[in-house]
Amino acid sequence: MPTAVTVALAAGLLTTTAPTAHAAAGATLPFTSVEAESATTTGTKIGPDYTQGTLASEASGRQAVRLNSGQRVEFTAPSAANALNVAYSVPDGQTGSLNVYVNGTKLAKTIAVTAKYSYVDTGWIPGAKTHHFYDNARLLLGQNIQAGDKVALEAASTQVTVDVADFEQVAGAASQPAGSVSVTSKGADPTGQGDSTQAFRDAIASAQGGVVWIPPGEYRLTSSLSGVQNVTLQGAGSWHSIVRTSRFIDQSSSSGGVHIKDFAVIGEVTERVDSNPDNFVNGSLGPNSSVSGMWLQHLKVGLWLMGNNDNLVVENNRFLDMTADGLNLNGNARGVKVRGNFLRNQGDDALAMWSLYAPDTNSSFENNTITQPNLANGIAIYGGTDITVRNNLVSDTNALGSGIAISNQKFLDPFHPLSGTITVDGNTLVRTGAMNPNWNHPMGALRVDSYDSAIEAQVKITNTTVTDSPYSAFEFVSGSGRGFAAKNITVDGATVRNAGTVVVQAEAQGAATFRNVTATGVGAAGIYNCPYPTNSGTFTLTDGGGNSGWSSTWSDCSTWPQPGQGNPDPDPARNLAKGRPATATGSQDVYTPGKAVDGDANSYWESANNAFPQSLTVDLGSSEAVRRLVLKLPPSAAWGARTQTVAVLGSTDGSNFSTVVGATGYRFDPATGNTVTVALPGSTNLRYVRLSVSANTGWPAGQFSEVEAYLTS
Repeated sequence: MPTAVTVALAAGLLTTTAPTAHAAAGATLPFTSVEAESATTTGTKIGPDYTQGTLASEASGRQAVRLNSGQRVEFTAPSAANALNVAYSVPDGQTGSLNVYVNGTKLAKTIAVTAKYSYVDTGWIPGAKTHHFYDNARLLLGQNIQAGDKVALEAASTQVTVDVADFEQVAGAASQPAGSVSVTSKGADPTGQGDSTQAFRDAIASAQGGVVWIPPGEYRLTSSLSGVQNVTLQGAGSWHSIVRTSRFIDQSSSSGGVHIKDFAVIGEVTERVDSNPDNFVNGSLGPNSSVSGMWLQHLKVGLWLMGNNDNLVVENNRFLDMTADGLNLNGNARGVKVRGNFLRNQGDDALAMWSLYAPDTNSSFENNTITQPNLANGIAIYGGTDITVRNNLVSDTNALGSGIAISNQKFLDPFHPLSGTITVDGNTLVRTGAMNPNWNHPMGALRVDSYDSAIEAQVKITNTTVTDSPYSAFEFVSGSGRGFAAKNITVDGATVRNAGTVVVQAEAQGAATFRNVTATGVGAAGIYNCPYPTNSGTFTLTDGGGNSGWSSTWSDCSTWPQPGQGNPDPDPARNLAKGRPATATGSQDVYTPGKAVDGDANSYWESANNAFPQSLTVDLGSSEAVRRLVLKLPPSAAWGARTQTVAVLGSTDGSNFSTVVGATGYRFDPATGNTVTVALPGSTNLRYVRLSVSANTGWPAGQFSEVEAYLTS
């Protein structure tokens, strides 16, 4: 087993290290981030908090520093830098600025701060609250600073909450490539005052097969570009060449060969309107295209990709402050590689593949760093064939999502469910997973969700590190509540540290094999195994060896473990079988196995008629020292007295059963409540209770309205 990636939080710097056996997770970034809560401040530290809708819960590390006017936070520069990006929040409706000091000297430049792009409401999304509290603002310092220098930010005129500062050494502006067509030669205005839309169109038309050059400056576009194909759009660097538009490319098809690199596209999207194509790219770039070195900010979506984008490469870009997804492969993506990108403060899934209309196939998300998606998941795979999610670093998911979700949630038709092999390898998840207000229970750091159909693909989850999840590490669920199976799953090689509740949260029927999964600091119990709906089936965990630190099972399926709660001592007088999964060799009409463990003595299970022997099996969830069974039929006098011949069998693994009590005739009589008690031997220890019925004098079938199991004699 390869040694898992280690995540260390030292001096406010989030870093990943790994042995040579496995690559470190996340992107190689041109900046170093420093958390405000690790800096010196005259302000107030807030958090940690994991409550949806709070300022601290959306912050990196779930902590930040609140500055009132005149207060400051002082960072120690971690490396040489000449530029600074700050993630911040100001109260709704307000604007202001941050004064900047370097080694005690106030700079002439300030950082403008505003709530204009924050406080997004998406009332049509169930469970959403006002979110997207933070924004990012950047500044070229105009001087070089060295590691160890002091950089202070001071709230000048309004309250500012500072989350994190990115220190970067920005290279000088690149030179124009020989033979390229400059947009300024076609009349583009680098001051940002004039409308440069037509100049960009004319430059693209002139440079077919070549390069369109975007010199240093700011350029304003008032409408989107289309017909873009067989051309390179290149800037002098994302800090130097800036395009101001909320819709850069909008086209349904392209012959391809489009290469976009090294400039910024910064929009003016302040709300999420899903019917508007307020995206950097909406539609298709065509086959064999690429996007690299871009700074994308204040858009609805970075890239919403449809149509033919075969072999597209999206790498080394920054996605900041989108109101929805960072990137979504919306079906038909073939051979697409999304790698080495940084995504902060996305308003929906940061990276998503959604196999609508046609499956995404042979595509991958690799070595991306994702932080603070404030609604939905860090990475989401909705259907698709032979998909890879590898070596990503995801941190601080906030609401309605996991760090990584592997799902058959379709949203619309025609949808193409997961198929082939889904590879989830080498990912590191930090403080991921969140409470889902629609379910009223939590979502795990890594979730496999048979939402609209069973998981039929081979899902291989390997070399995973889960650190400080507020809830569970691995969740298996049918999120629609319809009980589809989550199966064909292998978890091989995982390190789980400080999971708030459990390591495995199993809420669907299905099966998974676990190997080399080690856990420390588990908050409640190792396993929560309570498939929903009750009696929809069982979830089987197979121990493949090498597992440690998470063998205990949550004892009460009627309650949710709370972070750090510990596994409560179970009530020794409780009915172990109530609400547990039940199966049978057969059922008559609506009289299904679950009726025998639903706590209602008036409902009942009835086996197939005239087909003895028949059996009912109840999964107690873990091996228990059961000493007594209580078997019931409905208490109504209409149920005449009868004798059923019943043998009790037991198993610890659900496969190998042995006789606990041999076949015996038990008299059910309404005069005594239609109840019988079966005493079990003092050495009995079982997880699965099977009642084999070979005769019934009252009806040609096995019948039980309740099967109860107790630890007490």
